Amino acid sequence: MSRRFSVSPLFSIAIVLFLFLLLRARPSRLSERLPARTRSQEGRHAKGPESRTPRRAQYTEGTKRFDDSCSDPGLNCTSDYFLAWQLPEEGTCMTSIRNGYPLPDPRCTPGGINPSVTEEMLRDTNWRTGCIRNCQTSEALKHVTYRWYGIQKPRPNSGENQVCELDHLVPLELGGSDGLGNIWPQCGPNATVLEHRYFKIKDRVENYLADEVKAGRVSLDAAQRGIASDWTQFLPEANRYCAAGGRC
Repeated sequence: MSRRFSVSPLFSIAIVLFLFLLLRARPSRLSERLPARTRSQEGRHAKGPESRTPRRAQYTEGTKRFDDSCSDPGLNCTSDYFLAWQLPEEGTCMTSIRNGYPLPDPRCTPGGINPSVTEEMLRDTNWRTGCIRNCQTSEALKHVTYRWYGIQKPRPNSGENQVCELDHLVPLELGGSDGLGNIWPQCGPNATVLEHRYFKIKDRVENYLADEVKAGRVSLDAAQRGIASDWTQFLPEANRYCAAGGRC
């Protein structure tokens, strides 16, 4: 003779309540795939689709703390650009050619300075560009400039195979800004040895101007504005400087 199994009402209620709490505590599969939004993003989209900012607004510059070895009381991480600037749309920037070398698009890369960096700091033997490198934009964030200029980043791109450099138009050794308005992908030419690539030629100009500023022969402001407007104008002097034993 079989027995009938019966479930008490209290046990049934307990089972239902347990399942209800379990479902509420577990996130949906969709939410598991979505990244958590920051407070600023939540605020941007709180009013609905019409309040969303354009795609370019996702490239937000930030700041970082300086380490103890760079703790000059006047040093901070800001950018003053030479022209009014806003984040470009992808594929809207174009380089031009001057004296046989590429210049960045001034609408996208006007160049700028970190106003807290002074001539006295640059003359200090303890000064190093690492104090402000990646202080406003991370290395990963700088790669967005490839998309602005419609350039596919080459792979590999290091050592003797390096063809492109994410270049500070006004170099950090001249107090250049670490913001995106001072950074562009300087690429080419492919069919030449590393020392003749465009970014290596510009390095020669940067070294020449840095030594001129430290020696007091050129003002920091003149060097910064000059290299931002057309870095190739200094090539004759930089080549002579290099041939005379300067930093090439």
